[in-house]
Amino acid sequence: MKILHLANDVRESGNGIINVLVDLACNQAKRGHEVVVASGGGEYVGLLERHGVRHIALQQRPLPKVMLPVMAMKFMGILFKERPDIVHAHMVTGVFLGKMGKAVKDYTLVSTVHNEFNRSARYMGMADRVVGVSRAVSDSMLRRRVRPGRVATIHNGTLGTPRFRENADKATTIAMFRPSVATVAGLFHRKGIDVLIRAFAASRAIEVGAHLYVIGEGRDRAAFETIVRELKLHERVHFLGFKENVMAHLKQTDVFVLASRREPFGLAVLEAREAGCAVIASDVDGIPEALGGGTSGILVPPGDVQALAAQLSRLLGSPQALAEARRKARKGIERFSAGKMADDYLELYEAARR
Repeated sequence: MKILHLANDVRESGNGIINVLVDLACNQAKRGHEVVVASGGGEYVGLLERHGVRHIALQQRPLPKVMLPVMAMKFMGILFKERPDIVHAHMVTGVFLGKMGKAVKDYTLVSTVHNEFNRSARYMGMADRVVGVSRAVSDSMLRRRVRPGRVATIHNGTLGTPRFRENADKATTIAMFRPSVATVAGLFHRKGIDVLIRAFAASRAIEVGAHLYVIGEGRDRAAFETIVRELKLHERVHFLGFKENVMAHLKQTDVFVLASRREPFGLAVLEAREAGCAVIASDVDGIPEALGGGTSGILVPPGDVQALAAQLSRLLGSPQALAEARRKARKGIERFSAGKMADDYLELYEAARR
């Protein structure tokens, strides 16, 4: 089967959409399929090519209207040369291109909906098959009146990702103080970093000597740093920025927290589980599915500072509770492998082509 993936770029920036695409493309090529990624480029081009995935430069970011015909014509040229069986769009621009291309070439257009809470997500429903990364996302697309027969749920998988193997030897740049609490997230209001900082301050974390590590970048970082200064936590809260070797940091983490207000699935939850962290996360959208409904981690209401603080206090104040939470986090993680995710998509492709 020949598969063409479309995305705005393949930059190594912590973007979960790109991480899923890279893992999927590499594992599909490993299974003997001819896989091509068309994007604006980025640091992952080399990794893709080392795993047998060809990359073609195709600018897909929003452009002035006068440039749209140029982008469309270049895409048509790719279609005539590559003749894919499947065009898999991971972002809205790719869906528009894929839909236009079907006027001149016969293939199955698949979209993966990662951020269904964005208004533009409704356009992802134009594909022949629409994949939600959680049941919560799929249900949202059904509410947008996408026909049920066109919607499927395929959970993301990170276990065995080629991205971590590639970065395994890169320096962590820091030895983390223990006990440690960490989050890996874009520094945006949606991710609830403010909730986590306030809960850390309200918990027993200071009493037991814990430190909080915020791993990631984003436009709201200054606002979160202001909260840290107001709470006089600058010696206990550390903003590390984006890290390539995030697994090395997670392996030094005792409690991982994802305090998102909205979250389609939460790749970082799976990464934390693989690293053996105890996990506390918001009971919202697709997060419960990444935690086995709560059997592999602790779920708290989104935005609830006191509930999060209470769970942090319980784990940081009891070695036995922390050890049990870490054990539970690892249980069942094998079902979220990057290989299984690739197999699930290949099965969907085959069914869609019949």
